[in-house]
Amino acid sequence: MSSSKPKLKNKPASPLGGDRAKTLIDSAQQVWMAGLGAFGRAQEEGGKLFEGLIREGSTLEQKTRRFATGKVDVARDAVESTVAQVKERATDTWDRLEKVFEDRVSRALGKLGVPGRDEMQALLDRVEELNRSVRKLSAGAAAPSAKRATKAKPAVKKAAKRASKAKAKSGN
Repeated sequence: MSSSKPKLKNKPASPLGGDRAKTLIDSAQQVWMAGLGAFGRAQEEGGKLFEGLIREGSTLEQKTRRFATGKVDVARDAVESTVAQVKERATDTWDRLEKVFEDRVSRALGKLGVPGRDEMQALLDRVEELNRSVRKLSAGAAAPSAKRATKAKPAVKKAAKRASKAKAKSGN
């Protein structure tokens, strides 16, 4: 842009007066040139401004992500803690309910004359003890009868021989 003022052609006298019209035209021209200067500067500095805004936006995004992640971690911890408490309460309640059920079933079976777990275990222990005693007695009794059986074998053989000789003599 040139620094000298452009010259205007002479116009007929304006109703505002010569000096006023010239001042108005000069002002309008200065406003126009200021606008062009601002436009030029915006073009030059616009790239720098844009890059600066990108950097600020990136920084703000990172801060926001860190903040949000921290809040998510806090919320997750709170939920996990609450879930653990509820699970513990549910387990306790279930255990108590199971105990009440077992007691009621045991009482009902007792009224019907069905032996309980402790009575059945005592009976099994007694049967096992009797089995051991029977095995002991069987082992002690088996030894003398085995000796008798071995002594009896030759006598049985002799009797069988006599019977076969007698049969042969009789002719059958």
